[in-house]
Amino acid sequence: MIAAELFVRCLENEGVEYVFGLPGEENLDVLDALIDSPIRFVTTRHEQGAAFMADVYGRLTGHAGVCLSTLGPGATNLITGVADANMDHAPLVAVSGQAGTNRLHKESHQTLDLELMFAPVTKYSSRLLTPNIIPEVVRKAFKLAQTEKMGACFIEFPENIARMTIEDAPLPVRQPMLPEPTADRLNYAAELISEARDPIILAGNGVIRSKAWRQLAEFSRRLNIPVANTFMAKGVVPFFKNPLALGSVGLQSNDYVNCGFSRADVIICVGYDLAEYHPDLWHPTRDRTLIHLDANPAEVDAHYNIECGAVGDIKHSLTRIAELATPHDDHKMHVLRTMLMEEMQALSEDEGFPVKPQKIIWDLRTAMELEDIVICDVGAHKMWMARMFRCEYPNTCIISNGFASMGIAVPGAIAAKMVSPDRSVVAVTGDAGFLMNCQEIETAVRLDVPIVVLIWNDGGYGLIEWKQMNQFHRSAYVKFGNPDFVRLAEAFGAKGYRVHGAAELLPTLREALASRRVCIVDCPVDYAENLKLTSKLGEMVCPI
Repeated sequence: MIAAELFVRCLENEGVEYVFGLPGEENLDVLDALIDSPIRFVTTRHEQGAAFMADVYGRLTGHAGVCLSTLGPGATNLITGVADANMDHAPLVAVSGQAGTNRLHKESHQTLDLELMFAPVTKYSSRLLTPNIIPEVVRKAFKLAQTEKMGACFIEFPENIARMTIEDAPLPVRQPMLPEPTADRLNYAAELISEARDPIILAGNGVIRSKAWRQLAEFSRRLNIPVANTFMAKGVVPFFKNPLALGSVGLQSNDYVNCGFSRADVIICVGYDLAEYHPDLWHPTRDRTLIHLDANPAEVDAHYNIECGAVGDIKHSLTRIAELATPHDDHKMHVLRTMLMEEMQALSEDEGFPVKPQKIIWDLRTAMELEDIVICDVGAHKMWMARMFRCEYPNTCIISNGFASMGIAVPGAIAAKMVSPDRSVVAVTGDAGFLMNCQEIETAVRLDVPIVVLIWNDGGYGLIEWKQMNQFHRSAYVKFGNPDFVRLAEAFGAKGYRVHGAAELLPTLREALASRRVCIVDCPVDYAENLKLTSKLGEMVCPI
């Protein structure tokens, strides 16, 4: 067989279901080998879309998503999605074709040092310089991508190497097991928690990656400690059903849940990554006792100077500490949850138009089943969704917040629907983020992947305007024009809707979700609520 065929056999050996990407001259041999493989090649319209699909696939499944490009501009187009996966700790393996090794030493058409270019945004970047290393490189890439902390890996595949003859076989798949944390650290953590006056839990995406949400819920319930989550850990404790759930942290201003951190003397950080929400925003005083429960040692940061770190299997840490620590009789943070719930409901019947963010979120939550999936793009709508969209299950509201890249929602929603065909999937995006990768609507229609795209239309870069108004009291360079989104949807072969009044939104969403078609819903949004929220939170006096 040729090296490209061995490479594809190695992908099959890793359990790869899909390869997302574009065909190109320098990856022709890999594409030809995929024809005879059970792996499904998903032809996308842009390499960034392919990388985002692999990113979300990896985040939802825990298995590395795979994206493929040709050399040069194809590879550079992958970088944003690869970097997003790496910083958000989603397992991903990116593969790029490359010029033959006979021209890598000199200036040559479309040739860049891709191994070097991808090194800063991946856990591992490698070049295949001989066919006999393929099994090792592929196994290492998947092993590292899927080992905590998960992330992205890159393989460069020169076209002349792909055509060489080789007789070899894939290596057995072996993933390392997480070690158990040491007993002395668990005992010390239990002692600190038992002696705390007002402890609080900060849950991060590591809880979801390690599938430790049930252990977290039991830990919280048994010890009677409230839980706040980062944007990327929404649903890690059920908000509706769990009275200890305080909601999300992440707004860079005071919020109800931030009052909980202000009051807490012990903060238990479980599966928390600093990239999700920087500790200087929730621990500005640097005087609280921090406990770190994670698969990896804590990052060094002046505002994250931990007292006790239990490193290893998060499930084991939570279970053992819950057995050792003394439960707390009561906590005084119920009022924070109550205030947030009242705010979520306050505008559920609002008839204003354009539609207020709170109303959009209320109707979206009403239209969707609890196990359905939302993929949220980046922008002002992300701040509202992260704060107010209620989740009962992990991985039902996917938010990019480590790298926080615009354009993820549409391709991410396609991948999510492919992973979970029996669930409804909605891409929540701004008009700016939507137009960054709207070409993938054609991919969804071609593949018959029925997603719903909900566009929050404000004709501008709403989040930047929000920040400009807060800082300078005026805005600049943030307004733009939009196409007719209904006609654009129809041009792609999708169904388009335009919301003309607040009362239309809920029935429109329900119709779109029931249609089993690719649908685009254009909903004008009233972002005057942004500054109202900033003012309200800025004036808020913590009630506890």
